[in-house]
Amino acid sequence: MTETRVAEQTDLRFAMPAVDDPVDTEVGIILLGLDADRLLAGLGMTSLADDPGRVAVTVDRMRHGRPGLDADGLVRAGAGYWRAIRPSIAAAYPEPAASASVRQSWNRAYRALDTPALGPIGLATRVYLTACWLRRADVDALA
Repeated sequence: MTETRVAEQTDLRFAMPAVDDPVDTEVGIILLGLDADRLLAGLGMTSLADDPGRVAVTVDRMRHGRPGLDADGLVRAGAGYWRAIRPSIAAAYPEPAASASVRQSWNRAYRALDTPALGPIGLATRVYLTACWLRRADVDALA
């Protein structure tokens, strides 16, 4: 009976983020909606700029044909980095806990990747690695 009452009182279709949630969480939620090639291009781009917003905008511009940006090269760079670091991520966070909340899944994975085992990584790198890890089935298939 208690479970029924709780389910009736809680609307699980949509939840606004808490006002004190880290910005990285919302950036991550947006990144999780990208195709695997964009995630890998973003990961490749993090070697050039380590700000998640700049990386996302640059990858978007690249996909729309901005001259001087090589999409295939960024995807290859991201795929190479992903293949090299994936075993370390798997060792640090082998079985992500399943959660119905995307934000909870993101926050758990993001915290798990805050480990010296990955070496020194910047903010954008950590954000893109977290997105790639949570979407690893798609990313692995492309990498």
